[in-house]
Amino acid sequence: MFCLSNVCRGFFYITLIAFRNGNSIPTGQKAKEATELALKDNRQLMEIEFPTAGLGSVPGDGEGGIEMTGSIQLIREFCDLLVIPEKATKTRIFFPEANEVKFARQSIFGGASFKLDYLTKPSFFEDFGFTEKVKMADRVRPEDELFIVAYPYFNVNEMLVVEELYEAAVSNTSRKLIIFNGELDRIRSGYYPPFFYPKLAALSKTLFPKMETVYYIHNFKGRNGGVLFRCYPGPWKVFRRVGSTYICLHQQESMPSLKEVALDILPSA
Repeated sequence: MFCLSNVCRGFFYITLIAFRNGNSIPTGQKAKEATELALKDNRQLMEIEFPTAGLGSVPGDGEGGIEMTGSIQLIREFCDLLVIPEKATKTRIFFPEANEVKFARQSIFGGASFKLDYLTKPSFFEDFGFTEKVKMADRVRPEDELFIVAYPYFNVNEMLVVEELYEAAVSNTSRKLIIFNGELDRIRSGYYPPFFYPKLAALSKTLFPKMETVYYIHNFKGRNGGVLFRCYPGPWKVFRRVGSTYICLHQQESMPSLKEVALDILPSA
């Protein structure tokens, strides 16, 4: 189904221009507007996902440390746009580990009033992929109103801790939780085999159905290149890259799988 109207393309073209100019502020502004609409609709668990290395990039294009720093910068810009100064001390931002909290506090979040925290802490067996879980109930404070979780994908335990955070401190409360650049498509697509990671795979049936994706961009490379895009409360849209322009090929209310977009929708044009 073709959808060539300006209404269909408006948000996306603003984002495209922002990435081409190397300026993330317009993108952050649109993510902020989409989040505010979701908050007004009383969405408690939200996802924001877009590439840090430019619209033409996919996860892994940038070196890990550079992508991490890019995400921190985007999160700071997003928080400054979304959170009014009086609410900054009631906003807790969780990074994957304590070392990243220290880095953020000494650099991009220097001087900010946001509460910075962490999901896991290194253990003696860190080199083998093991970290020590942090009990979320002990990290949360009564005055906390908004949680933002930064890129919880470097270690498989991080998203399990996010689920614990949601169940222990968000569900059945007035608090809100936003997962920012969590690369949740790894879990959705079965990247982690359920046989080896049953708890992680179960998130698709337990946590994800409660989540609203409020702003999302996923790039597809290759001959049938394009983008899967969503800006709440609008539908999901698939754009085909044609030279230096983008054409909206398809839209639907529910999120299509990345496999469906890559193998069925984009090649159909």
